[in-house]
Amino acid sequence: MKILVTGGAGFIGSHLCRKLLGEGNEVICLDNFQTGSPDNIADLREEKNFRFIEQDVVVPLQVDAEQIYNLACPASPVHYQSDPVKTTVTSVMGAINVLNLAKDNKAKILQASTSEVYGDPEVHPQPESYWGHVNCIGPRSCYDEGKRAAETLFFDYYRQYQVDIRVVRIFNTYGPAMAINDGRVVSNFIVQALQNKDITIYGDGSQTRSFQYVDDLVTGLIKMMNNGEGFKGPVNLGNPAEFTIKELAEKVLGLIPESTSRIIYKDLPIDDPRQRKPDISLAKDKLAWEPQIKLEEGLKKTIEYFRKKL
Repeated sequence: MKILVTGGAGFIGSHLCRKLLGEGNEVICLDNFQTGSPDNIADLREEKNFRFIEQDVVVPLQVDAEQIYNLACPASPVHYQSDPVKTTVTSVMGAINVLNLAKDNKAKILQASTSEVYGDPEVHPQPESYWGHVNCIGPRSCYDEGKRAAETLFFDYYRQYQVDIRVVRIFNTYGPAMAINDGRVVSNFIVQALQNKDITIYGDGSQTRSFQYVDDLVTGLIKMMNNGEGFKGPVNLGNPAEFTIKELAEKVLGLIPESTSRIIYKDLPIDDPRQRKPDISLAKDKLAWEPQIKLEEGLKKTIEYFRKKL
């Protein structure tokens, strides 16, 4: 198939492009390198079935594609808060542009949404039926509300124009190809430990997260795109194994025994969620999907990547 991946030079996008190419598809990768990297797709540019377009998703697109994966948006707090207006514009105008392209091409289209649509949840774990607990005027709102608006647009294009949509809510994902300055907790802890710097925990470390290895996510994205039931979602893709942030820091230090780093504590950022754990019952039922890679196995692969990178 001819498949467009927006944000294809990013952390998740580059893994998705590689997997789709390996399955024999023609892949068009679109990225403006705001947070993606040319290094992530350097090997792919040698492939005859791979084409790269350097373009911002907020600019209307003219591409022939049978499937579209929309992954274009900064996804870590450090990046999406550095230019919050651009983050919201990317989510909203980017969604409109890819949806118009899907409408014109009669293409199937998948939106990479986020667990951040649940905000700081009052329901635990979070099922897709939960509407969330989101501060719409806080420093994280550009991402949370931008992604919520994108979901709205996807379902309105489905109802109004019969566009064949899929919506996935991605929970914390980690793995090789994360940026050194990504700002998310797994990469932060690994880089700090490898550089023998203090491992910084914000808050007391009792807040929880669920960590999904990128290969599991990519499998889920492709299953969702190609599900034969025409299931639209939204569907949670994440690992329901829950860890405190302190447990993660201790696990990283245990896997880098030569590190002299110590754990320090700083104030918790505004609106940082206290708990985050997906209910993946729907993914199991509709997609026959659940994560296979345990945290320790995934962390070892990610640590090895950052050792080489540093």
